[in-house]
Amino acid sequence: MLHFNFDYYDPSTITEAVQLFVKLEEERKNPLYYGGGTELLTLGRLNQIFTKAVIDVKRIPECNVLDVKRNSVVVGAALTLTDLAESKVFPFLGETAAVIGDRTSRNQITFGGNLASDIIYREAVLPLLLTDSTFVIAGNEGVRHVPVQQIFKGRLHLNKGEFLVQVKTDVQYTTLPFFIVKKRKSERVDYPLLTLALLKTNTSIRLAVSGLCEFPFRSIAMEKEINNTDLPLEERIERALCCIPAPVIDDIRGSSEYRLFVLRNTLFDGLTYLEGVRTWI
Repeated sequence: MLHFNFDYYDPSTITEAVQLFVKLEEERKNPLYYGGGTELLTLGRLNQIFTKAVIDVKRIPECNVLDVKRNSVVVGAALTLTDLAESKVFPFLGETAAVIGDRTSRNQITFGGNLASDIIYREAVLPLLLTDSTFVIAGNEGVRHVPVQQIFKGRLHLNKGEFLVQVKTDVQYTTLPFFIVKKRKSERVDYPLLTLALLKTNTSIRLAVSGLCEFPFRSIAMEKEINNTDLPLEERIERALCCIPAPVIDDIRGSSEYRLFVLRNTLFDGLTYLEGVRTWI
């Protein structure tokens, strides 16, 4: 149970949602946009979130799209992780969603909720980082389209009153070979030691990781090392590990040394697999 009460609103258009936010902000209700509600419940119980009003975006049509339009896969922010896991429209994103939480959680957690999460993992962003996706953001100034590299730097950076409507990805990326693995210490359902995502284009292999550091990231420096095929695979991996962009997490789930051990072996498996696959783009 939450220790506070809040008003609930369910607008049916982007404009209505944004106008509601402005009105509720003026009334000092600290409004929050709402998707599946899992984080509100989790962090609200820990006194880390407080609001007097939530704005549910699930009735907004643009937030529920899952389709191919004008050579882009369009994924609405209100879709659940189960929706993504069961869809064949964007296999890389679907398989990434399928390793987040358990089935009960995935039925509730939304795509946008995972991307905007205050919890550090945000695994759904990994394939988006590797496919140069575009985020569609709505706010009081209208709707804007922003490349993932600009809007997601460790976390989703939105201006006050904005919310994520959908994500667009060039359809050419949806057929490329990929590798996605989530590593846990022991429990089948637990926060991960790390989640590794790799994507193979016709020129290189791209790399993104969640759970290794305090934020998910794509590392161009690590990619440069793993793609240096003049060196043996083991040496390329060791050089890549020297390019990790932030301190490696050291906690009760695993020491930093253990996480590096897991990453080293997982990279070996992923690169061995992808380097044996032919690619066209």
